[in-house]
Amino acid sequence: MAADETTQVDPERVRLEFLAPNPGAKKRRKRLGRGPGSGTGKTSGRGMKGLGSRSGGGVREGYAGGQMPAYMQQAKLRGPNHKKSMPMGPFRTHTVPVNVGSLSIFDAGSVVDIEALEARGLVKNNSNRAWPVKILAEGELDRALTVRANAFSATAKAKIEAAGGTAEVIGFSDSAE
Repeated sequence: MAADETTQVDPERVRLEFLAPNPGAKKRRKRLGRGPGSGTGKTSGRGMKGLGSRSGGGVREGYAGGQMPAYMQQAKLRGPNHKKSMPMGPFRTHTVPVNVGSLSIFDAGSVVDIEALEARGLVKNNSNRAWPVKILAEGELDRALTVRANAFSATAKAKIEAAGGTAEVIGFSDSAE
């Protein structure tokens, strides 16, 4: 409808008793098991036998009908069968990586903690997840910083201390893993 067009409304029709939902906005529910004439009688649209017809039935999440499911086709880690062998599901360990070279945006002598990393955009969208932050050794650091993170690689810690700074490990929060 163009801006210059106006629709005329009968003032007599603007009353509570004339209120009604738009045509097609209200749909009747499907009444199951109400005889053969209804179209969904007897088995109520669930078929004859099998897992889908049972109460509480249905295939589990990720089931692919006997084919190897996609989540089991993922690459496995080496080693015995334990929670780190398949990095998926509730056993997957997450960390947010931050490289040493990206810490050069901070002034010399400043304290770099997780809040400072989030304020500068080096750690993003972590306030809800609360994943641990790990400092990695990619890049070079030319200034002394006090870096506080959940974990450090050995080389990253050596680079921070070689630049005259300190690397302080802070504890993990309860919702980190």
